[in-house]
Amino acid sequence: MKNLKDIKLYLLDMDGTIYLDNELFEGVLPFLEHIKSIGGRYIFLTNNSSKSVHAYIKKLEGLGIHATAEDFLTSVDATIPYLQKKAYQKIYALGTASFKEQLRDAGLPITDTLEEGIDCLCMGFDTELTFQKLEDACILLGKNVDYIATNPDWVCPTWYGSVPDCGSVAEMLFNATKRRPIFIGKPEPTMALLAMEKTGFSPAETAVIGDRLYTDIACGVNAGISSIFVLSGEGTMEDVAKSDVKPQFIYQNIKELLGDL
Repeated sequence: MKNLKDIKLYLLDMDGTIYLDNELFEGVLPFLEHIKSIGGRYIFLTNNSSKSVHAYIKKLEGLGIHATAEDFLTSVDATIPYLQKKAYQKIYALGTASFKEQLRDAGLPITDTLEEGIDCLCMGFDTELTFQKLEDACILLGKNVDYIATNPDWVCPTWYGSVPDCGSVAEMLFNATKRRPIFIGKPEPTMALLAMEKTGFSPAETAVIGDRLYTDIACGVNAGISSIFVLSGEGTMEDVAKSDVKPQFIYQNIKELLGDL
């Protein structure tokens, strides 16, 4: 097992890992300061595609964390290059206004209405979901357009429990259309690999921290980096016992992890 003291680059999940809604977990600020003090770097790695990086910067500022765009990689960041390489004629974007804006800003041909020429359905975590969007998706999937989704998360944690995330909506659409999307975000290694490329740290110096085995920890395994599972969000020790995906380290929360550094 790798020594945590060798880790310099920390890839931090957000929801359920460093905060819930507007509550920053105890120990997060000292943990981030510790990373800086050892000459390390942290990148916020989130599958949540409902918000832009600018919105995350504003949210973290409100929680006492100063951040810039360079401190983030989202599932939308990983999805954009995939869509660009495919050179689609027209993409139906099923997601929030922020999600659609990010895709448009990247120069992608986005629409949110049924029209001729659509050859791809791209879905994100949609906190503005309507039945009309679901009906549009079913029509398009019935026409066999390509089907891409930013992330497979079943739920997004909140202070009162959880709400359905992109993976749950994809499952609902599967029940209606028998089609499943190509998922881009965690557990695929793309975001972790991009973070290492961006910062220059090696896999031996990198760890992912998250509260989900099937996305965060699996991403670490797939990218060949260390994985740290925290029990402050969705995941439980019962999940670890049942899952084939095993983290290298398990902590109750970031504060407990800091005590071992």
